[in-house]
Amino acid sequence: QLQLVESGGHLVQPGGSLRLSCAASGYPLDYYVIGWFRLAPGKEREGVSYISRYGDTKRYADSVKGRFTISRDNANSTVYLQMNSLKPEDTAVYYCAGTPYYKRGSLSQSDYIYWGQGTQVTVSS
Repeated sequence: QLQLVESGGHLVQPGGSLRLSCAASGYPLDYYVIGWFRLAPGKEREGVSYISRYGDTKRYADSVKGRFTISRDNANSTVYLQMNSLKPEDTAVYYCAGTPYYKRGSLSQSDYIYWGQGTQVTVSS
């Protein structure tokens, strides 16, 4: 069973940058598609990005396209989300999630089986 632990969330000023990490254990990471999701107060959980098992396919929500970059290091069992030009509306708890590679990838939370506990990102001056 895959276990996921997010880290890197912090308070940052608008226009700033953060890099979130998602550390995996329990099973080889390259068996899984990994997605990043976020949950803001008063909103539904939103798919932010996902990356295929070997990193050849990446997709982003329109709200973060051009500002966020997803990557993975299977040898070190970690997936990253580099977030640049942060805006107050990016404030949320960010979660990483995994699903077996044969399920392909999507930005729909219902397609993912394993979830981390989340890390808080706050963008404020």
